[in-house]
Amino acid sequence: MSDVNEDATVVGDTDVAPAPEAPARRERTERVRMSGRERREQLIDVGRKLFASKGFEAVTIEEIASKAGVSKPVVYEHFGSKDGLYAVIVDREMNALLGMVSDGLVGTQGGARELLEQAGRALFDYIETHNEGFRILVRDSPVAQNTGNFASLLRDVASQVEARLAREFDRKGFPPKFAPMYAHMLVGMWALTGQWWLDVRKPKKDEVVAHVVNLAWNGLSALEKKPTLTTPRKAADKG
Repeated sequence: MSDVNEDATVVGDTDVAPAPEAPARRERTERVRMSGRERREQLIDVGRKLFASKGFEAVTIEEIASKAGVSKPVVYEHFGSKDGLYAVIVDREMNALLGMVSDGLVGTQGGARELLEQAGRALFDYIETHNEGFRILVRDSPVAQNTGNFASLLRDVASQVEARLAREFDRKGFPPKFAPMYAHMLVGMWALTGQWWLDVRKPKKDEVVAHVVNLAWNGLSALEKKPTLTTPRKAADKG
């Protein structure tokens, strides 16, 4: 009886060389080599790009899995659902933006103008370096998402500003109780300008910040202590 190569597959009396490893098998082997933490970060990166470019509703678990080169169960294993992955991404981006704004306001002792400039710079620095994250934040959150939407983010940022603004109001003799309202006005102005600049990218970042500060500061410097509207309400609008 003739010797048979142990690596060969025997069919009848014919020696057949082993088939080359299939691409799918090699791919599965490569997947195993990625740690759980690495896979999670990869899925977050893929999800961030897809949500930024297409929006939450248009992205599917199948698409996320395909872009990451994994099966759908792998995505479910890490995040439970598409909503779970989205929530992790939004939470990270909110923390990143709030962290940059907080860092930008640390040590600001020059009053309201310095506060405006540093807050504006921090926001536009975030938009420039986290443009995908900002696109996600300014989109509508899924209905099931109770927190982590852009409105809640603006409230958090405004809370970073209002205490400092209240001190400035008090120093100038304005009622500090209105500081939260003005903080939301200012943050809203910055946010909407940031959304516009994200797409046009002109003029340069610092120039845009300077113009917003110009509008806000010149308005603040001439604040009336008891502002009133100068035009009467139309008869049809009266209650």
